[in-house]
Amino acid sequence: MKISVVTVCYNSATTIGDTLRSVRQQTYENVEHIIVDGGSKDTTLAVVAAEGPHVAKLISERDSGIYDAMNKGIQLATGDVVALLFLPVRNPTRLP
Repeated sequence: MKISVVTVCYNSATTIGDTLRSVRQQTYENVEHIIVDGGSKDTTLAVVAAEGPHVAKLISERDSGIYDAMNKGIQLATGDVVALLFLPVRNPTRLP
């Protein structure tokens, strides 16, 4: 079973790194991480880019708010289960 993790963010450079590491360190291996960024003006995209292949999909564009961003992420998901993961996350190895 594949799990799609959707994280929405905007100007989240100070918190996105912890969330990305948390998903990367999951004990379950069949996970795709989708980042939907609302067009951040800070260094959020640079932090995400540093994660390289651990982020399956990245979209960065203006949206109509958090629910629009979540829907974009869900539409990109290819997993059997979709998890919406909000910032910041500090549980490094296990999704609930």
